Amino acid sequence: MKRVLKGSNVSKPVLIIAMLFFAVFQSRGQQSNPSGSGYVPVNGIKVYYEVYGEGRPIVLLHGAFYTIEMNWGKLIPELSKTRKVIAIELQGHGHTPLSDRKLDFATLASDVEGVMDHLKIDSADVAGYSMGGSVAYQLAIKSPKRVTKLVIISSTYKSSGWMPEVTNAFKNLKPEFLTNTPMKAAYDAVAPDKTKWTKFLEQMIAFAGVPFNMGETNIAKITSPVLLISGDNDGLDKVELIKTYQLLGGAVCADFGAMPKSQLAIVPSQGHVSLMMQTKTILGYLDGFLK
Repeated sequence: MKRVLKGSNVSKPVLIIAMLFFAVFQSRGQQSNPSGSGYVPVNGIKVYYEVYGEGRPIVLLHGAFYTIEMNWGKLIPELSKTRKVIAIELQGHGHTPLSDRKLDFATLASDVEGVMDHLKIDSADVAGYSMGGSVAYQLAIKSPKRVTKLVIISSTYKSSGWMPEVTNAFKNLKPEFLTNTPMKAAYDAVAPDKTKWTKFLEQMIAFAGVPFNMGETNIAKITSPVLLISGDNDGLDKVELIKTYQLLGGAVCADFGAMPKSQLAIVPSQGHVSLMMQTKTILGYLDGFLK
């Protein structure tokens, strides 16, 4: 990958997308068959979900443009050995149909809660990656009793939590950058209407361009223990990440007091995409935190 891109004049948005496609090829794990799947009518749309395994429930929320398999393909077989895994595809993603309904994190979090209601899950651990992490933050803020423990992977509760390079890249992102890609092939494989691809991209690009901030006060009020996982070079502003950890009660000298209930893990030599490929590392953190 480095040899292909080295010395090229590829623009930053195209470079990010190229890395994303590379990860799609590399990150797919051994396929598992869900014990249950279906659609839940909620907030005017039908949200698709899959269930794996038995045990204490954990809800998985994918990143932007991803499907369940792309994001969690390697983790689900391991997590489902001891847990009931509920993986959800958000509006327009994967099996979940595109809707003209405006995208916002509060509505997406309400969709997740609707799926939990349908499955009769009063509370669960919730893990979200990238966009899914922001949805998970919103769920913990809106419905704190539904979230037992919260895992946020390479994500933020405000748009300024990303480095400017990331924000600027998405401002220049065009639907044609995603034409003839593995991501398009994955969409075509499961989407209920393949003709909605371009409209889906346009909706997502517009959504990514809208600044958001869920509020420091709301983050500080989160009662669930939170595990923050970040790559050391994943596009998150690390100053803002430490501030977030402080809001959650972390970044203290535990030698002089109690260890915080929340945790922060910075994985070395990892970007935003490559971080999700570190299956053993992420599983190790999850096993320790979710016990």
